[in-house]
Amino acid sequence: MSRKKKQQYKQDAHADEQTESSTVFSIDGNAEAVNSDSWLTEYSELFYNDMDDYWEPPVSRTGLARIPNANAYHGSCLIARANYVSARFISGGGMKQREMQQFFRDYFTFGDAALLKLRNYFGRVIGLCPLPSMYLRRRKNGDFALLERDDNQRTYRAEDVKFLPQYDPQQQLYGLPDYLGSLQSSLLNEDATLFRRRYYKNGAHMGYIFYATDPNLSKDDEQELKEKIQASKGVGNFRSMFVNIPNGAEKGIQLIPVGDIATKDEFERIKNITAQDVLVGHRFPTGKAGIIPQNVGGLGDPEKVGREFARDEIIPVCKLAMDEINSDKEIPPSLKLKFDMTIPGES
Repeated sequence: MSRKKKQQYKQDAHADEQTESSTVFSIDGNAEAVNSDSWLTEYSELFYNDMDDYWEPPVSRTGLARIPNANAYHGSCLIARANYVSARFISGGGMKQREMQQFFRDYFTFGDAALLKLRNYFGRVIGLCPLPSMYLRRRKNGDFALLERDDNQRTYRAEDVKFLPQYDPQQQLYGLPDYLGSLQSSLLNEDATLFRRRYYKNGAHMGYIFYATDPNLSKDDEQELKEKIQASKGVGNFRSMFVNIPNGAEKGIQLIPVGDIATKDEFERIKNITAQDVLVGHRFPTGKAGIIPQNVGGLGDPEKVGREFARDEIIPVCKLAMDEINSDKEIPPSLKLKFDMTIPGES
């Protein structure tokens, strides 16, 4: 065999050896099916559960209860709206401030809320008590069923429950929360946060690939480079490193960036846009949501914003509750609801 052929043979063998020793792998996560044609609130008619004898709610109550814990803005808006309305509660129904807050927390979270009439031995109403909307269901005859443990139910007659729903044009059995239009943005906000947490927790967020092809780089040099790169992690990282290869080839060592999270990912943009969507869905003023202003104009006069919010959002809900409860002839004047309807700074 000629010298040229031997040299070519060795190069081919070396290439084959490198190919066999090379490893290519991928990191796969669990696939999540996405149907762009579906919406969380799509339903043509309510389903009646004949086995348990009640109408199923149009939207999962368990899902509505969990989402506030997954998104900071959505959860805080629900609590704030309930606090603003219940803070205006003066008296009525023999209820405490905490019970009225529970009533409105259910009203904003699930789209409806209910109060149970407490009766004495003679059947007269002597008080009101909030029922948890999470487990409250309606039956065909108008009665209410409260779901309990071990598949048990407690039944309340229709005349014993004062039910306050938010209007839903598709059905009039349950209420529908007014923030559902922003629910997808709330979930996207959560997904972005979870992705970023997993990104850092996974530990695979390297900033570059250290690529070396220089034949003058010895095994000892490779090992030393590995040790230097590994030593750059942890406290005191972001160190600079000097590499000198005598008679080395041009571009024998290269740094190939993998992902610049500071400029290339959309995390901050997604968080900002979805936060705005959630606030719009709740019709919640930006100045009261703890958002840092992005422009020179700021968020306006907080006192003026508070007055407008009270006039347009808080007081109307107080009026709805008063109208629904106080119009019941069984409820005596001493138990009728009273709210503070004044607006600060206005006579």
